[in-house]
Amino acid sequence: MKLKSTIIPLTGAIALAFAGAAYSQEVVKIAHVGPLSGPNAHMGKDNENGARMAIDELNAKGFTIGGKKVKFELVGEDDASDPKQATAVATKLVDQKVAAVIGHLNSGTTIPASKIYNDAGIPQVSPSATNPKYTQQGFKTAFRVVANDAQLGAVLGKYAVTALKTKNVAVIDDRTAYGQGVAEEFAKGAQGAGATIVGKQFTNDKATDFNAILTSIKAKKPEVVFFGGMDAVGGPMLRQMKQLGINAKFMGGDGICTGSLPGLAGDGLIDDQVVCAEAGGVDESGKKGMDDFRAAYKKKFGIDVVYNAAYAYDATMTVADAMKKANSAEPAKYLPELAKISHKGVTGTIAFDAKGDIKNGSLTLYTYKKGERTLLAVVK
Repeated sequence: MKLKSTIIPLTGAIALAFAGAAYSQEVVKIAHVGPLSGPNAHMGKDNENGARMAIDELNAKGFTIGGKKVKFELVGEDDASDPKQATAVATKLVDQKVAAVIGHLNSGTTIPASKIYNDAGIPQVSPSATNPKYTQQGFKTAFRVVANDAQLGAVLGKYAVTALKTKNVAVIDDRTAYGQGVAEEFAKGAQGAGATIVGKQFTNDKATDFNAILTSIKAKKPEVVFFGGMDAVGGPMLRQMKQLGINAKFMGGDGICTGSLPGLAGDGLIDDQVVCAEAGGVDESGKKGMDDFRAAYKKKFGIDVVYNAAYAYDATMTVADAMKKANSAEPAKYLPELAKISHKGVTGTIAFDAKGDIKNGSLTLYTYKKGERTLLAVVK
């Protein structure tokens, strides 16, 4: 009996020791926020998938920070592309003490949420918000891994005049921070290159009927219609342009430049009619890496990349790299390393300027042929 009573406590102590070792592994929470409901849900889920790929890879490799193995946990939140919901989610994530935020997707949600993260000292890296105002607020916690609208709009505006030989342009935006911002920058670029803006109209990001604004534009006989907004609105707009006999080129930013546009536009998408720009892109030297990422993404999730998944992946990996360099997952300790990082990612080298914008950001111009997005050029 004496022997038995001695063995039981020892066995219990050993079990507790093992349990303690298992639970001593530090859990580092990284949040992703984007629209997982509403018309932009396919884009939000795509970005979340990119972040999840990075998290799963880091955990599979046994990532260490300061010589200690850590486990990353992805905290996914839905902001529904709504500024009010975005700020509510941001407050929730601050309360949960996440170490970093990947997101948001839309400029209209990224900008208001950024103040909450900044006040809490939590680094935020957006894989897709392009409005210049995001990084012009003076927040040390705000970063983006894609080019901004000033770059994107200027390139598209110049392209409309120099490559497409356009003289008359009509501009439509969806009144969101992103849509209005990129439309304004395009108009500046086009006018600067010598085009005339013959009409300006606006809709909203949930609209489905564009007959009134398109009829007004048709009377002005534009050679290009630029739309600042997302594919969920741009696709139906293309359908109605065809119904009204508007044969103009249709241009837009990365919001319409998706793999989902052909399905949304249906027979409204005519070969070579659309010219759009993605805020990012790789040159020939980075093509294999991007192709490999897309193949791995499809194998993991069973679908093709829709939007900016590779940028969400790179944003997550860049944050982890900064943590490793700082030997800490505490925001105050790794934030200085993030600000001066040079991380070789799938989308190119991730390095930030003093504002938090990507250095040497690339832009990729696309058109669509036979329902497939087709590369035109990668420019800086």
